[in-house]
Amino acid sequence: MRITAFRARLADEFGAARAETIAHDHVFAALGGRTVDQALDAGLPTKEIWQVVCEVYEVPPERR
Repeated sequence: MRITAFRARLADEFGAARAETIAHDHVFAALGGRTVDQALDAGLPTKEIWQVVCEVYEVPPERR
């Protein structure tokens, strides 16, 4: 998944403002203690990042 598609999916799920906060401020242990933005900068696959976000925020399986 492209980063633009990933960001759109994040905004669709959480709303634009909350998606930005999640990406910038929330540190995920499963991403090596990184935020979403840091994980993207480090080159982690967007699919892996999305799965971590979905697990932590309990996104229903049909929207993962």
